[in-house]
Order: sequence, then C-alpha cells, then structure tokens
Amino acid sequence: MIEVGTVLVSEELINEEFVCNLGKCHGACCVEGDAGAPLQRDELAMLDSVYPKVKRYMTEKGIAAIEEQGTHVVDMEGDLTTPCVDGNKECAYVTWENGITKCAIEKAYERGEINWKKPISCHLYPIRTTTYPEFDVLHYDRWHICHSACSLGRELKVPVYAFLKEPLIRKYGQKWYDELEESVSML
Repeated sequence: MIEVGTVLVSEELINEEFVCNLGKCHGACCVEGDAGAPLQRDELAMLDSVYPKVKRYMTEKGIAAIEEQGTHVVDMEGDLTTPCVDGNKECAYVTWENGITKCAIEKAYERGEINWKKPISCHLYPIRTTTYPEFDVLHYDRWHICHSACSLGRELKVPVYAFLKEPLIRKYGQKWYDELEESVSML
C-alpha cells in the first residue's frame, strides 16, 4: 500500500493493467453479481432527483424494479446499492445498445439532461473503496468477467490507476491525483 493524503492505495492499482473492453465483455459487470452497485449515502438524493430524466433511457424491467423497490435498496449485507431486476442480477439502470450494456444515468448525463455521471462505485470499477472514519482504502477487485480488460490493459500498458484517472479525480480531486502520480514515479 502507498499512502496518498488520507487514502491508502493498493500497489495492485499501480502494477496491474486494465482497459475496459466492452466489445468482448459487453458490460457484464452491470448484469452479473450478487447485488447492485454500491452507493454512498450522499448519492441517494441524487438518484431520486435524476430518476425522472433517466427513466426514458431505462428498460421496462428496470423501470418496474425502481417503481417496486425505489431508486436504491439495502442489500442482504446491509449495504446501500442500486436495485436489480430479476433478483440480484441486472442493475435496474442498465440499458442496452447493440448488445452492450450502458448506464441510463450516464446516457442522460452525456446528453446534458443531468449533471451527475453515475454512482462513483460504477465510475471507479474495478477499483473498490473501503471507507473508514479517518481514511479510505482503494483496492483492485479481480473478477473473471474482466479478463479481456486485463489483456487489453497489458497490451496497451495502461495501469489501473491511469485508466481510472477521471473517476479518481472526481472522487479525490486533481491535487490528490497529482500526488498519486508523484508517488508512483518514486516507486
């Protein structure tokens, strides 16, 4: 681990390589798993606020899940997550384009209809954050469905933290990211 401000960063984020390869995985991370995407408490009001504008991009099953469960749920482990359709599989906010998952929230954001891109856990994936009262820990979440992203990352020689520069800056700020890059250059 390296320490950057009040964040501990797993060296795997520096040493491992990763570039999403949607042409191969088709966005499986949005439709696989045992729960929806993790949410931060401050994102709950945002989900309530953007839902009316995001709804037009969602599937009928996704809309039905939101109407039944709400814009967010508490999962079996007591964590806040996005709701899922068909049990604990597909995120309710998923939409499809040419057989590839897209986020309906992000689609509304890209069209200038809302000013929030998507939950930070989705934007940061495959980085997962464990939050403690005085610091965060960033670690690399290995998942077999991301094998093609690991291969592409190695081919292009892009470390996980560099691929996720934008969401890391969104979460911690440009100054923090600059400090991370400086720390990496000293390794």
